[in-house]
Amino acid sequence: MPAFDLVRASVNLMVASVLISIATSMKLPLSTTYVTFMVAMGTSLADRAWGAESAVYRVAGVLNVIGGWFFTALSAFTAAAIIAYFLHAGKLVGLILLLIAAAVILLRNYMAHNKKTKVIKAEDSLRRAESSSIQGVIEESADNISNMIKRSNRIYTYSINGLAKHDLEMLKKNRKGVNKMSAEIEDLKNSVFYFIKNLDESSVGGASNFYINLLGLLQDLSQSLEYISTLGHKHVQNNHKKLKYTQIKELKELDNTLEDLFNSTQEIFQTRQFQNIESLLLQREQLFNMVSDKIERQVARTRTEESSPKNTTLYFSLLTESKDIVKATLKLLELYYTEHDSSIEPARVQK
Repeated sequence: MPAFDLVRASVNLMVASVLISIATSMKLPLSTTYVTFMVAMGTSLADRAWGAESAVYRVAGVLNVIGGWFFTALSAFTAAAIIAYFLHAGKLVGLILLLIAAAVILLRNYMAHNKKTKVIKAEDSLRRAESSSIQGVIEESADNISNMIKRSNRIYTYSINGLAKHDLEMLKKNRKGVNKMSAEIEDLKNSVFYFIKNLDESSVGGASNFYINLLGLLQDLSQSLEYISTLGHKHVQNNHKKLKYTQIKELKELDNTLEDLFNSTQEIFQTRQFQNIESLLLQREQLFNMVSDKIERQVARTRTEESSPKNTTLYFSLLTESKDIVKATLKLLELYYTEHDSSIEPARVQK
């Protein structure tokens, strides 16, 4: 087979170098980045790498580069003109006012950031387990699970709504939220060594296994949410077609079902009513059948009316990851339902 990648690379290097050399010798202003970028676009067009699904990446890239130039140039020109005029007209007074304004803006942003960070930490941050027995871990980790489920519910809903509305800003914030949650779970996993060291001899096996399994399920849940969030953000950022109305409708139905599951789970862990878990576990088959039914509908649509490979791939990925979220949540509930014993007083580490 012809080595198209090697041919393209050779042409890119040669043509870009020649153009940049000629323009430089003629003392013409140019951007080496833009020249190289456009040469790459030309070679990819020549060897038919522009397809119906990939053309959007290339056109969007060209527009972003050109638009970025004009926007930054206009912004810099306008800002410099305003500040220069202000300094010229106000002289020393103008300089002092500008310095005060800059200090106020920096202080205000700093205070707002600190306030927001404290609120997030107080409400949502996951805490390390310090109990010395399995029942103590169950009791102490309930708040973690409640926070995790609340945040998972919000992240999943925002992912679906962001896709439905093609709201890139919502999806970008959503990715930050799920990345923060994943980092906190990773931090909890890194503290397993110290947790095991603090356990009673009589409960080392049970409590350590429970805690390790718990962290594994939390990580499974966060990874599925992270994947869904990344898929949605990438789809909208690359300006792909919106999902069809039927697809969005089915995703919202699934979102509402998961919201009911998450809300019930959160209430159980907030109130420590672990005996109510059984009623949620009985919904297992119903939840799985719901996802499977939507997969079958999409398969039928793909064979008859679906015309966008990207949308089809995205939709199937969302459904399979949603099924994994249901699995992880139910396994989490089953773990607590199996291990919890209300007749045993939780033991804690003596501080």
